[in-house]
Amino acid sequence: MTKRAHLVHRGGLRFDATSGSGHGVVLDSASGDAGAGPRELLLVALGACGGMDVAAILTKKRQRVSRHEIEVVGEEREEQPHVFTTITVTHEVDGPDLDPEAVRRAIELSATRYCPVNAMLAAGPVTIHHRYVVRSATRETIAEALVVGPYGSGLEPSTPSEG
Repeated sequence: MTKRAHLVHRGGLRFDATSGSGHGVVLDSASGDAGAGPRELLLVALGACGGMDVAAILTKKRQRVSRHEIEVVGEEREEQPHVFTTITVTHEVDGPDLDPEAVRRAIELSATRYCPVNAMLAAGPVTIHHRYVVRSATRETIAEALVVGPYGSGLEPSTPSEG
């Protein structure tokens, strides 16, 4: 399957992009500030890809989610090109009786089987930490689901802490 994007230069470093499905986005540099930068959009794509997977898996597992937010933080190397060296994806998931293991497993399945954005990034020099915070009526669980990438392969997830 072929995916396409069309970009039109609008001056300076601004581009108007249109996806193959017809959706538009503005890209710019930090100094132009008319839109998100390309590396920022990469983090958005990773968060959205994993988030959609996790939401679908939790629905199939009949987990009732009242809030699901994702924060993605990328650390770049100092020298050019400024590639990401580490990315941390944290899912904050609230629900009345959520099973933290179901959330952890949904994140694991997304990161290892379903999310192509994660697979592309993890195949390169990026280590990606997938973490979660699960809040229910009676407890809060904070843990790392898994680490993927060439420098993170084989690492075991951390033991969840409950508060």
